[in-house]
Amino acid sequence: MLYFGTSGFSYNDWIGNFYPRGMPRREWLKYYAREFNSLELNSTFYALPKLSVMEAMVDKTGEGFLFSVKANQEMTHQRQQNNSVFVAFIHVLQPFIDAGKLGCVLAQFPYSFHFNNQNRDYLEFFRERLGDLPVVLEFRNSQWLKPEVFDWLRNWNLGFCCVDEPQLPNLLPPLAEVTSNIGYVRFHGRNEAKWWQHEHAYERYDYTYSVEELKEWLPRINKLKSLAEEAFIFANNHWHGQAIDTIRQLRLMAD
Repeated sequence: MLYFGTSGFSYNDWIGNFYPRGMPRREWLKYYAREFNSLELNSTFYALPKLSVMEAMVDKTGEGFLFSVKANQEMTHQRQQNNSVFVAFIHVLQPFIDAGKLGCVLAQFPYSFHFNNQNRDYLEFFRERLGDLPVVLEFRNSQWLKPEVFDWLRNWNLGFCCVDEPQLPNLLPPLAEVTSNIGYVRFHGRNEAKWWQHEHAYERYDYTYSVEELKEWLPRINKLKSLAEEAFIFANNHWHGQAIDTIRQLRLMAD
């Protein structure tokens, strides 16, 4: 099963580019879910929402819609082995779990998260704290691209996040790898000039893919689809709604 969506949905610069002008913000998710069957919820990285917010999101999405929920930054960037943040994170996931709408947890680790025994031990702690929940890891440093790491991920039932991003030193190349029953791809754009040097975070993801660039991924998506029970394809080039066009094109190509 293929799930297509975008990384986030609540962007003011999508007004007029995707959301009709004048549409109340409370209607955005329901409008989004009419077209897409999945959403990568990234607001949880910055702060954990109230249960009522998550319950409302369940109500605004139809049957078969799945959420990928981004792990909180305390879990992936601060990494103090603070058990309480894991407990709180699982608590806010409960409405999605109860409704059968939790696709997975996405844990994005920073570029500074290098391949070493200490960090691998932390990932084992991370896996244990989340119990049986489906988890996908996104590495930003290519040091992790080792056969032994892929085998280790399989042993711990941790998914691997494939990415399309600028081909800069030590970033991940485009590849298709599956280490759990979930396949996962994030399209970040290929804005080399703004990846490291930018004034605002969104500038990194300001990129419009060509049809030819997206076609490069069709064999890889087919591989994920053949190896995984569920495969999530998300576009993160969100500035001015570019992600909407990216994911529409990919969905059309993959049919």
